[in-house]
Amino acid sequence: MNRRQALRNIGFGAGIMAIGPATLGLLQSCRNYPDYDWQPLVLSAPSGLVLKKVLDIIIPETDTPGANTVNVPRFIDAYMNEVASPEEKSRFLRSAEAFNQAFEHEIKKSAVNAEAEDIEKVIGKYLKAAPAEKEVYVKRLGETQDPMDKNSDVEPEELFSSEDADALAFAYLKNVRDMGIWAWKTSKEIGENILWHDPVPGEYIPCAPITELGNGKAMSL
Repeated sequence: MNRRQALRNIGFGAGIMAIGPATLGLLQSCRNYPDYDWQPLVLSAPSGLVLKKVLDIIIPETDTPGANTVNVPRFIDAYMNEVASPEEKSRFLRSAEAFNQAFEHEIKKSAVNAEAEDIEKVIGKYLKAAPAEKEVYVKRLGETQDPMDKNSDVEPEELFSSEDADALAFAYLKNVRDMGIWAWKTSKEIGENILWHDPVPGEYIPCAPITELGNGKAMSL
């Protein structure tokens, strides 16, 4: 199974978000604007560019539209601005800053100026980490700590200790991946042209060949 087919088959649980008129309205509005004129509402301009680079690796343009083509970065930023709670928004912004710091530690240059292979390497470090490493990240995330606290292993120009930066970078990538897949699958372009789309679902079919029931694809909303 190739990467694109795997994305098509991912269930709704890959990215669990609050689904309501506000969220669905954002998806509709985001697709109506070209990506080139996007000015982030919550993220800084550099962090917005990094978000686009990350999503281009997670859901690239192949035989089907990629995340950037269907304006997923714009949606994530708009969601944080209009739907997310203040706490959720604050956590996302902190994790975006921490990802940039962790990236510079790993690659020795800014994520804004990074090549695709650099972004892919850092994504792999965190999202493909061994279970034991992920447990360390999750445990660290559960420890409340003000990122501006003085800490002996934090350089003057840094916001986070190396352990906090790693944990928050992991959280950032996981959040972006989950939200990105959800938004990609729920976009009009993907929902109607790639996934199994039935504009009036609800008919009960007790037994039928899989070829007549989406051929194994997830049903879009």
